[in-house]
Amino acid sequence: MAAIRSKDTKPELIVRRWLWSRGFRYRLNSPRLPGHPDLVLRKYRTCVFVNGCFWHGHNVAMPKIDNGEFFAERCGKAEQEIDNSACCKIPKTNREFWVKKIMRNMERDKEEQQRLAEMGWHCITVWECELTPKRREGTLRSLAFTLNKIWLDDHRVVRPYDPQEEEKMQMPMAAEEMQIIEDKD
Repeated sequence: MAAIRSKDTKPELIVRRWLWSRGFRYRLNSPRLPGHPDLVLRKYRTCVFVNGCFWHGHNVAMPKIDNGEFFAERCGKAEQEIDNSACCKIPKTNREFWVKKIMRNMERDKEEQQRLAEMGWHCITVWECELTPKRREGTLRSLAFTLNKIWLDDHRVVRPYDPQEEEKMQMPMAAEEMQIIEDKD
């Protein structure tokens, strides 16, 4: 596992290059934020996590934890409850270790994103399987759309508006002809 990189992975580089070429500016792996997000876009108050499907348990159903019971205590039971997904195959050898590891990663991801949300940050997760050549363009476009929508929502000008007041004013419309009153002196 020492050879597994946490920074500058291929999926992360794909997202970074695409966003930079479209004019989105970001900081990398901010140590000041919980979870050290892969990309931090301050202008959009958004953190982007580019996750590997295996390491973060994409589409793997995590068992419910009852009464705050830590999942390590239920590992034998949890091992039976977790199934493989299309993009996350849990190894058959040393399965208990991998189930614990993936479940802890999933739980930590959830906690970090909740802390970021409490701090006022938006969190977006881009999964490795969504960056395959067939799905890449759609995924990255939806990421840009989401970032732009966040910016527009945050910068919306709220004006008090009373429709009844507008009706009272009876202003002529631009397409209406105005009546000209002539003075006959």
